Amino acid sequence: MDFQNRLPVALVNPGISLFRTLKYWAILAAGPAVYGCSLGVAAPQEGLPVIDACFVSEAGSVPVQLEVASTAEQRRKGLMGRTSLAPDAGMLFEYREPRDAGHGFWMYNTLIPLDIAYLNRDGVIGSIRQMVPCVSASGSRCPSYPAGVPFIKAVEMNAGFFRKHQLRQGDRLNLRTENCPAR
Repeated sequence: MDFQNRLPVALVNPGISLFRTLKYWAILAAGPAVYGCSLGVAAPQEGLPVIDACFVSEAGSVPVQLEVASTAEQRRKGLMGRTSLAPDAGMLFEYREPRDAGHGFWMYNTLIPLDIAYLNRDGVIGSIRQMVPCVSASGSRCPSYPAGVPFIKAVEMNAGFFRKHQLRQGDRLNLRTENCPAR
């Protein structure tokens, strides 16, 4: 084995300064960290469908664009790592089977405050909860936000979205925009 090809440049060629060698190794060491940050969890999940939908209340409708998380892995990652979300954007979590009232969401590795609406099979809002980012390095120290009602879908939006648009329990999410009356 040729060890010379694996040694730092300064050890093989004494004419190269130690500072230059240290700079070389620092760049190599920092590369994966910078690369990881640029492609890390802050980016939207790849391959998720985005649908146009609207929340409907007595006051009218509010159009939204929702990323759809329908597999266990997609739901597990959710909006983790995002540093922002467009005002009319969110994530729809879909389950095949209903979840009980004690099932909830948490904010581990989630950087922005969110509101969550828990929906029944017909898209009717059963409850809305406000969730704050969890700064703990351990997920076990992050609070859970249980639905308080059985649900089969949930929608996360920016904090204050539901209050701003006067959306409440009993209002509905329509997944097809042709079912969205003008506001």
